[in-house]
Amino acid sequence: MGRELVDLFGRVHKDFRISVTDRCNFRCQYCMPEDGLDWLKREELLTFEEITRLTKILVENYGINSVRLTGGEPTLRANLSDLISMLSELPIEIALTTNGVNMNKNAHIYHSAGLHRVNISIDSLRSERFKEITLRDDMEKVITGIEASIDAGLSPVKINVVVMRGINDDEIIDFAKFGRELGVIVRFIEFMPLDADEKWSTLSVVSLEEIFSAINSIYPLEPVKRSNAPASRFRYIDGRGEIGIVASVTQKFCDTCDRIRITADGQFRNCLFSNEEFDLKEALRSGNTDKEICEFLERAVLAKREGHGIGNVDFIRPARSMSQIGG
Repeated sequence: MGRELVDLFGRVHKDFRISVTDRCNFRCQYCMPEDGLDWLKREELLTFEEITRLTKILVENYGINSVRLTGGEPTLRANLSDLISMLSELPIEIALTTNGVNMNKNAHIYHSAGLHRVNISIDSLRSERFKEITLRDDMEKVITGIEASIDAGLSPVKINVVVMRGINDDEIIDFAKFGRELGVIVRFIEFMPLDADEKWSTLSVVSLEEIFSAINSIYPLEPVKRSNAPASRFRYIDGRGEIGIVASVTQKFCDTCDRIRITADGQFRNCLFSNEEFDLKEALRSGNTDKEICEFLERAVLAKREGHGIGNVDFIRPARSMSQIGG
C-alpha cells in the first residue's frame, strides 16, 4: 500500500461499493418505478475483469479493505460467483446486498466462492403489504433466503428495513422480534430521497429517535461504540443481539464517510447523493495505466463535498434512482 485515498476534509476511504447490474426483479417504491427502467446493455456493464482490476488498484495503492456488491439486484448478474471468486484473491472482506429472493439456491455457492457477509432487504413481514411494496408475492422466498444465508455460514447476516411513515412504521417491533428470534442484526434505514417516482418528503421519514424509542420501550437497548459504518448501533440489554439505525437524513454521518462507489455502467461516485459522476469505464477502456487510473481516482475523491446536503434549501436530489446508482 502506498498512500491513502483522502478528500479535502481529511476523510480516508476504505470501503468500495460496486454495482454489478441495474436490473431488479422487485419494484420497491423507494427504489424503482413500477414500469421498470431502460436496462443497460451487456456491453455497457463493467466486465468482471475490469471490476477486479479496479479493485486491485484500490487495494494495492490505497488499502481499501472492504468491498460490497450491490445493484439493482446483484444476484441477477450471470455468474456472480465467478466475480466473488476473483475478488477473493485480494485481502478484502466481501459483502453482498440483495433482496434475498435468490439466496436459497445461491448462498452456499457464494460463500464457497469467498463471500463473507450479506445484507438482505425486506420491508414488511406481512405478505400482503410486502406485495404492495415490492409488487411481487415473494416474501416467503426472501425469508427462506435469510435462513439459507445463515445456514451457509455467511456472517453476519443483516436485515435491511427502509422505514416509511404510514407504510411500514407499525412493524418496527415486529422486525426487532424477528431479528432476536433468528439471531440476525436488523438495520432500520431512514427513507432517503432516492426514489424513482420522487415522492419522498421529510414527512415520510421516521427518525432514529422514533425507531430507537419504539424498540427501547419493549426491548431495552444500550449504545454500542460506533465505527465508520453508517449505522448507529445498539445492543439489547438482555444479550439477545443488536440493531443498527442508519439515520442518513436526521443525523447525517458525512464527517466519517469512508465510502466510494461505482455504478454498473462504470461511473465513479464519491457520494451516494452526488449529482456528479466520473466516467471510470472510459478511463479503464482507453488504455490508461494503473498510475493514470490512480490519478483519476484521486481527482474524483478530491471533488467530494463536505456533506450530502439533504435538508438544505439548495439540495438537488440525484438524477438517478437508487437502483441505477447502487446501494
